[in-house]
Amino acid sequence: MFSEAFEDLLKGQCPPAAVRAIDAGCHHEALWSVILESGFLELMAPEDAGGAGADLADALPLFMALGAHAVPLPVGQAIALRTLLPAGEAVPQGLPTFAPSLVSARDTTWVAPRVPYGMLAGPVLAEQGGTLWLLDAHDAQRRHCRLHGEPTADLRWESDIEQVGKRLGDAGGTPGRLAAWAAALHAALLTGAITRCFELTLQYGNDRIQFGRSIGKFQAVQHQLAVMAEHVAAARIATAAAFRVGTTQPALLPAAIAKARSSEAAALVAATAHGLHGAIGVTEEYDLQLYTRRLHSWRLAHGSEQYWHGIVGEALMNSSTSAAEFVREL
Repeated sequence: MFSEAFEDLLKGQCPPAAVRAIDAGCHHEALWSVILESGFLELMAPEDAGGAGADLADALPLFMALGAHAVPLPVGQAIALRTLLPAGEAVPQGLPTFAPSLVSARDTTWVAPRVPYGMLAGPVLAEQGGTLWLLDAHDAQRRHCRLHGEPTADLRWESDIEQVGKRLGDAGGTPGRLAAWAAALHAALLTGAITRCFELTLQYGNDRIQFGRSIGKFQAVQHQLAVMAEHVAAARIATAAAFRVGTTQPALLPAAIAKARSSEAAALVAATAHGLHGAIGVTEEYDLQLYTRRLHSWRLAHGSEQYWHGIVGEALMNSSTSAAEFVREL
């Protein structure tokens, strides 16, 4: 029920033309206002706070829909934010984003590298040493990361964190809680986008005629499509495992596996999609580039597959169980 209504909203309010306009620097306030007023941002908020009290499994189709429609605003972060704020804490105004890798450059300088939507965001939920902080990006120096069409930025606060941020307490008793959310969220976004890329490529293979028949009839093309389908399926399974029924907080290891697997699939799917589309795939007029650009951006967000493979590998090495038992437990 939630997902169908959300899909209808995105189809009507966030078509490719709207995505292109926001990517080009046009105002995003109209789209954000519609999404805000729709009530979907309160999906996972507790019922006593006016939300729907949905769990991760309920929310997963919405996060994947954001990727499938290349939504150029941090809607997923806004939904997840409601589950991370302490009880009674007011939801901050503006476009939110996450910075789970806040580090101290000097005694009074704090840096959050490669923050998704850092050029647009207002409130920044950050974690440092197991403590959650609510910062304001307007107080930071923003340095664009030069990803084409993507507002990713390095944020730098030249003040003591106590002066520029609000301490929200420890990370719900679970250090790495924000990192787990960031990984799971981007795994869902990636999975939605690679699914859309596969659909576009499959349709193009059926429509494009060469030597008297559609190119999708050629065995070499069918082989590449089959490999794409395998990676899409693997990413969807790994991501679903991180969004468990009855919980509102992703666990770190399933989220790490989901982010690693979806990031790995993103690189192959983007390359294969462009290879099978030929020159048309990179043109501004064709929708494929809206998704593949985001695949590369979201793949790097909060760490590529190499980083998350390291997290999983370290957990395995510190485990007393066998590798097979370790996987079964996850």
